[in-house]
Amino acid sequence: MKQSSIDSSGRLALPFYAAKELGGRPLELASHSPGHLLLIDPENKVQLAGRLGDIALVDLMSFFNMFRKTGVLCLELKGGRKEIYFKLGEIVFATSTFAEEHLCEILYDQGKLDRDALHKARQLAGSQAQIGKCLVEKKIVTAKDLWLASRYQVEVSIYNLFLATEGSFYYQEKEVEEDQAVRLSASTQNLIMEGLRRIDERALFMRQIRSLEAIPMPTDKEPGSLSEPEGALLEVIGRGRLNVKSVLRRSGVAELEGLRLLHQLIGKGLVRMEDAPTFTVGGDIGEMLKVFNGVLVLLYRRIAENNPRFSDELRNFLRAVPSPFSYVFRDVALLDDGSVDGGRVLANLAGLEERDKKKLLAEALTELVYMECHAARRDLGNAASAELLQRVQEIPRRIKNILERKS
Repeated sequence: MKQSSIDSSGRLALPFYAAKELGGRPLELASHSPGHLLLIDPENKVQLAGRLGDIALVDLMSFFNMFRKTGVLCLELKGGRKEIYFKLGEIVFATSTFAEEHLCEILYDQGKLDRDALHKARQLAGSQAQIGKCLVEKKIVTAKDLWLASRYQVEVSIYNLFLATEGSFYYQEKEVEEDQAVRLSASTQNLIMEGLRRIDERALFMRQIRSLEAIPMPTDKEPGSLSEPEGALLEVIGRGRLNVKSVLRRSGVAELEGLRLLHQLIGKGLVRMEDAPTFTVGGDIGEMLKVFNGVLVLLYRRIAENNPRFSDELRNFLRAVPSPFSYVFRDVALLDDGSVDGGRVLANLAGLEERDKKKLLAEALTELVYMECHAARRDLGNAASAELLQRVQEIPRRIKNILERKS
């Protein structure tokens, strides 16, 4: 994290993103010591703040539950932001900027939306509640499917919190709107216990499964007596070479339940795991990726220094791009340096003619670069971003030369 110092005149230079969020509001000195400084907005008070790691999330949630607190716990985590809403100590709602926890993604993972419907749902404007209402009105999902997905969304967002080891938090006392509350299947204490149990159970399953990108393959062993869920999962596995993530999506089961079933099938000798195929990215496509990634890394590094939430923007952008670019970026995660995973992209382009691969890749990555250029102007200003944008102007010429080569 970028450090700031108080100068000899008592001035403190805040990082750009913090100053922008605080705006010009007057702040009061609430608390200080040789090791900390707490300034608060008297109109928007924060009652508790700190860093995960210094205090455990379980202890925080237990504290709010024990003292029957009503308010919002906001968490800034690596890769996203979450808000947990408490009412008299019980968790009643949660929001998340993690793309995999978006309502549409939950419905897709549960098999309630196909890929085309998922893409159309992502284009709908408004909050997740408004999107959900629209999906029901258009009869894309049923009201029951939406209710179950909404409840599961809140619960899985909370369970996934227990995997976080780094980040910051703050708590504000405020009332929770009645229409926000979701009737969960368990109390806060039970959610905490279930979250801890899930971490241990998932770790056990993944020792055999290894990765969500790994390929489960049926063996020659006769199935014998299987439960209905086991048989259904084995049938999906037998359809073709799908990675674990795709198998779980097509089977329509929740991730942990699907991993449990897969673990059982492996234990019965009915399924074996193969490593995910590796794609060697060379030739013209490899050169194109090198050109784009060089600029993407540079842009990401400079922008992220001023805006630590930029990675959230990128994740959301990749999941909301229109067709056909959505096929290029399907299940693609940017690497820590901001570059694109070439192997994953190449896997998505499999089956296309070489010329079509190059053309589609160039157009998709150009969209990503232009998005980051816009962010650079916004977060760095015109003067500071000018040098970066000059580098970007070299890309069209270099990519055009590659596209015009004869395969």
